[in-house]
Amino acid sequence: MATTVKLVKKAKLKAPVIFTGLPGIGLVGKIVVDYLLKELNTEKIAEIISDSFPPSAHTKEGVLELIKDEIYHFNFKGKDYLFLSGPVQPSLDFRTGSANEHYEFARAICEFLKQQNVKEVYALAGINVGEKRMNHEPKVIVAATSKALLNDLKKYGVIIDKNEGLISGAAGLLPGIAAEFGMDAACLMGETNVRLVYGDHGAAKKVLELLIKKFGFKVDMRKIEKESVEIEKAFTQLAEQLEEQEEKPLPSGLSYVR
Repeated sequence: MATTVKLVKKAKLKAPVIFTGLPGIGLVGKIVVDYLLKELNTEKIAEIISDSFPPSAHTKEGVLELIKDEIYHFNFKGKDYLFLSGPVQPSLDFRTGSANEHYEFARAICEFLKQQNVKEVYALAGINVGEKRMNHEPKVIVAATSKALLNDLKKYGVIIDKNEGLISGAAGLLPGIAAEFGMDAACLMGETNVRLVYGDHGAAKKVLELLIKKFGFKVDMRKIEKESVEIEKAFTQLAEQLEEQEEKPLPSGLSYVR
């Protein structure tokens, strides 16, 4: 197993901050980072390939290349920001992968970030709140590697989950291992539903708004606001349908619904 982070363009970076958005629950983190990449004037500086990725190659118009994640650079008001985006991370299905793959993947990336003098790591992700998401405006849940960073983020409206839990995959391991390398790190999770496999733009919008408040990015929000409204409409319609089904009497002889 091996993960390789290849620098494709050198950039003079001064204590950069990185945001990671790989596929996960509700695609929340991926939607946020991909949206910022479209809105900001970023430049690709690195590519990531790994033996833990699906054993496939990507083709477009006849051109074939390995599946890869990518790191982009953006300078804003004299500060450097990095964005990690891509279509894959190691599989959480241990029938096809292993825990070692996740640790190796995250450690290789953190080693690269340390070489680039990264100071802060923000893993953007979703957190499953089940059916509550259908009639509940999503909030952003935070977990951080230091009390100082946690207290700073609280100023922007995040919620600290008092329960004990686990954050799986890159969303948990990247901040956790980053702390071992001396970087401050946090995971920002938009409340979503695990069944939203095509993405929860409403939860992503909440995470994006938080980043805009904290870092001052200038972003046109109209597209994600429209997509957010559409998914909330879909939730309302689904909730109404479920309510109607609950009110209908069961056919004679049936005592349960499946």
